[in-house]
Amino acid sequence: MCGIFACHAHPDVQKFKPTALKMGKQVRHRGPDWSGNHVANNTILVHERLSIVGVDTGAQPLLNQDGSIALAVNGEIYNHKILRHQLSKPYNFKTHSDCEVIIPLYEEHGIDAPKFLDGMFSWVLHDKKQDRVVAARDPIGITTFYIGRQSATPGAVYFASELKCLHPVCDNIQTFPPGHVYDSKTDELTRYFAPKWLMEPSAIPENPVDYKLLRKTFERAVRKRLMAEVPYGVLLSGGLDSSLVASIAQRETLRLQKAYQAQQNGTTNGHYSEDDDLAGVDEEYHLHNIPVLSQLNSFSIGLPGAPDSKAALEVAKFLGTKHHSFTFTIEDGLNALSDVIYHLETYDVTTIRASTPMFLLSRKIKALGVKMVLSGEGSDETFGGYLYFHAAPDKKEFHEETVRRVQNLHLADCLRANKSTSAWGVEARVPFLDKQFLEVAMNIDPAEKMITKERIEKYILRKAFDTTGEEDGAKPYLPDNILWRQKEQFSDGVGYGWIDALKDNAELHVSDEDMKRPRKEWGDDVPDSKEA
Repeated sequence: MCGIFACHAHPDVQKFKPTALKMGKQVRHRGPDWSGNHVANNTILVHERLSIVGVDTGAQPLLNQDGSIALAVNGEIYNHKILRHQLSKPYNFKTHSDCEVIIPLYEEHGIDAPKFLDGMFSWVLHDKKQDRVVAARDPIGITTFYIGRQSATPGAVYFASELKCLHPVCDNIQTFPPGHVYDSKTDELTRYFAPKWLMEPSAIPENPVDYKLLRKTFERAVRKRLMAEVPYGVLLSGGLDSSLVASIAQRETLRLQKAYQAQQNGTTNGHYSEDDDLAGVDEEYHLHNIPVLSQLNSFSIGLPGAPDSKAALEVAKFLGTKHHSFTFTIEDGLNALSDVIYHLETYDVTTIRASTPMFLLSRKIKALGVKMVLSGEGSDETFGGYLYFHAAPDKKEFHEETVRRVQNLHLADCLRANKSTSAWGVEARVPFLDKQFLEVAMNIDPAEKMITKERIEKYILRKAFDTTGEEDGAKPYLPDNILWRQKEQFSDGVGYGWIDALKDNAELHVSDEDMKRPRKEWGDDVPDSKEA
């Protein structure tokens, strides 16, 4: 992840520049590798970079040939190589960055540019000739992004990756909505991501489940996200979702290593065939970067004896990953709380509970020199994997709840994954929220997803990766007891004492009298528990 801060239409941008640089510095943890800024007309873009693709040439803000268009991006564009080849006019690319393609897309398509992007992103583009700013956020809101205003500068608009950049300079801040694009020409936000499943949640899908398609589409989603020029790994809790991600990533890493060796030896074994469903993935790009993939790293964390840590170790041994199992104490977790809240910028109880172990793990990952990890967020929302989905009265309500949960991911699990890892300059990628995979998964008849006496939660996802009965020699993706393991809540899985400790700690700091006297600054948002 990178960090961005931008301001358009400031009445005195040169005078504001030192403040803008200071605001950008607030998110340097997101991008510790380089800092850049660009000023044109009355607009300033500030960028803090985490280099993962185009490491040697991708410093930002990026500029077009004559310097009239400037771009600051936080994110990854997985189809950037394909887009480069699809441009209707030749464009002189200056870098190998996956993000630079946004500039010619804007030149050709204007505010429709985000529709073409396959990835996770927040970006601000300034067109000097038109004195126009265009900003966009990815369809689900995997990357965090905010928009702000200041009553003292009524014409100005501010953008940032985190609230802490905007709080000192804005008195009106909102979450930049996922799947939207902002255009300063109209000063309006417009939705560009509008699939039927999202826009018409009451229109219940009728597609029968296609297990082969579900498997292929998810495998492709994982493979796309291996685009990196730095060491990477997988977050492995031992639950279904992270274990599937790890299994596919390990298969692909081994295949790429084999292909790389074949290429070095002058043969072609290990490449995708021309009719493979991954024709859109740039094979040569992946092979070029194989030397950093000596072995796939996997990471887990928990209190001593945590159930997830035991399961994660079993999965790692089965897959053959280089596994790093860390433990934390309750005191470690409690000591980290103030830092977690500072970085997460939320006081939601469930989010803080689950973010603390992830925050501690990300620091360990950074210390090992790994910059990018794959993670399993989004599966429970897409497939109705939370245990309360048992209570769904019918498929209509089941489906509508999955849509609602996916819509709100940017406020919960996406925010947790993004900010817990970015706090230490690590990037988390989430294949379950791949645009093509969601199109398949969210259009399956929800009756197929419902939990019954015969069907455990996420049955169809498990079934898609169950190789039992397939042709001889079909290698299992996971051990059966992991593939069919019932879900643990993340904060329970890391150790059952963690939530109790948080509640006990709250009792020490918050009295019954405090609960009866709400603070003025809380407004209507009054905590309903001492932990909150």
